[in-house]
Amino acid sequence: MTSCSRCLASSGVTSDGLIRIRLPPRATLAAAKISILPRNLGELRPGNVLRSRHLRGLMPPVEVFAAGAGWERSSDGGEGEKEKVGVCSYTIGDQRVSDVETSGGEFDRRKGLEIVVAAAVTVLLGVGNRVLYKLALVPLKQYPFFLAQLATFGYVIVYFSILYIRYHAGIVTDEMLSMPKAPFLAVGLLEALGAATGMAAGAILSGASIPILSQTFLVWQILLSVVFLGRRYRVNQLLGCFLVTIGVIITVASGSSAGHSLKEAGIFWSLLMIVSFLFQAADTVLKEVIFLDAAQRLKGKTVDLFVVNSFGSAFQALFICILLPFLSKLWGIPFAQLPNYLKDGAACFLNIGGLSKGCDGAPLLPLLFVIVNMGFNISLLHLLKISSAVVSCLASTFSVPISVYLFTLPLPYLGVASSLPKGFVAGAIVLVMGLLIYSWTPSVGSSNASTAPTNL
Repeated sequence: MTSCSRCLASSGVTSDGLIRIRLPPRATLAAAKISILPRNLGELRPGNVLRSRHLRGLMPPVEVFAAGAGWERSSDGGEGEKEKVGVCSYTIGDQRVSDVETSGGEFDRRKGLEIVVAAAVTVLLGVGNRVLYKLALVPLKQYPFFLAQLATFGYVIVYFSILYIRYHAGIVTDEMLSMPKAPFLAVGLLEALGAATGMAAGAILSGASIPILSQTFLVWQILLSVVFLGRRYRVNQLLGCFLVTIGVIITVASGSSAGHSLKEAGIFWSLLMIVSFLFQAADTVLKEVIFLDAAQRLKGKTVDLFVVNSFGSAFQALFICILLPFLSKLWGIPFAQLPNYLKDGAACFLNIGGLSKGCDGAPLLPLLFVIVNMGFNISLLHLLKISSAVVSCLASTFSVPISVYLFTLPLPYLGVASSLPKGFVAGAIVLVMGLLIYSWTPSVGSSNASTAPTNL
C-alpha cells in the first residue's frame, strides 16, 4: 500500500462548498474511485462533480481534478497500464474521512464478491426463515400471536446481549452508542406500523395473495431510494426489478386462486397490505441512511450492525407494547384474556403441562425459527450495509420461489406435500432473467462519466 502523500496531492473544502480532491498525475482515469464506508459513491474523474443530491446533504458535493497534465487514461481491460494507488484518507473541513480507494478493478472485484456471498447467505437464510415459520406454526397453530411476540421481545434481549459483549471487546465504541437515537426511534415506529397493518390485512387476505402483494415492496424500495437518496437507476436495473416482480407473481399465482381471493377480500385490505410494505420499505431505506450518516459522524468508520439492530428492536418493542390492545384484537384475542393466552402459549412452546397436547415439535421448531429468523435479519442488514436497500430486497425476493418449491417436498410435520404450481418453471425463468438483467453492467468505454452513482 502506498502512502497518503502519493495518493492525494491535496484536498479541502472550497468556498462554494465542494470537497476538492487532487489525485496524483499518474493515477489511472478508469480506476479513480472514492468510497465512504459502507458504500462506493461512484467513479470520479477530472472535472467530475458529484452533487449532494444523491446523499441529500449527508456530505458536501465532491469535485475531483488531476494534479497536472500527466493524468493517465488506461485502455479497457489493460492491466499493464493501471497503477494501484491504495487506500488513504482525506479531509472534509476539520474532519478526517478514511478510505479513499483508487485501486480500481481489484477493489471492485473484492467488493463485488463480498456482495455476492452476502446475497447468497441472505437467500439461504430467507428460504430457511419461510420454511421454518411454517414448521414453527405446527405446534403453535393456536398461538401464532405468541410466536410473533416471542420473536419481537426475544430479539431485544439477544441483540443487547451481543451488543454488550461487542462493546467490551472494543468492537462497538462510545461514539457509535452516542449516535442520535431519533432515527432508531423512527425505525422502531416504522417496523411496528408495518407489523400492525400487515397483521390486520393478513387476517383477511388469503395466504396465496400475500406473496403477490409483497412484490410492491420492491417498487417502494426503488421509489424511496430515488426520493430520499437521490439514487438513479439504469434502464436494465429497472427492467430487471420489473421481471423479478413478474416472475414471483407468476410463480406464486399459477394454479392458485390468488386473484379470486384478492377480489373477494376487497380493495381496502389489499391496499392496507400494500401500505404495510411501504412502511417496511421506508424502514430499510432509513437504515441505509443511518449507515451513510454514520460514515460522516464517525469520520469514515461504519456503525456496528448490532447498534442498529439493538436500538431499532428496542423501539419496535416499545411501540408494539403501545399497540398491543389493537394487535390482540386483530388476532381475535380480547385484551382482558391476553395474559392467559400468553401463559397458555408459553406452556405449549415449552411443551409442558396439560396444555401441551398437540404441541409436538415444540420447543425445537419454534426455537429453530427464531434463531434462523434472527440470522436472516442480521444477514439482510449486513447486505444492506455493503450494497443497498434494493439489492437486499432482491435477495429476499429470490427466496420466495425456492420456498414454494421446498413446500412440494415431504417435509416433516407438514403432512402431505403441496403440488408445484403449473407456472412455477416459467415464473422462475422470468425471475432469473430479471436478476441477470439487473446485474448486467455496461462496459465503461460505452458510457460517459457518471455524475450520480447507483450504488447497486
